[in-house]
Amino acid sequence: MSDKIYNRIKAVLAEKGKTNNWLAETLKVNRTSVSKWCTNKMQPTIETLFAIAEVLNVEARELLVERKKS
Repeated sequence: MSDKIYNRIKAVLAEKGKTNNWLAETLKVNRTSVSKWCTNKMQPTIETLFAIAEVLNVEARELLVERKKS
């Protein structure tokens, strides 16, 4: 995967005052996976994205980087 930014998980965690470890424990996933999502080295599945949105009490689209049409 390229160095493009696809998600805002790290930013939303910071806005909510939550940590990567908190997210990993809450979702019962590996901390390494959460770290990779936060650095955009890997992307969560759609199902996981919705689970992240639910525990952070945000809309799933708030976790994604908006792409403007040219």
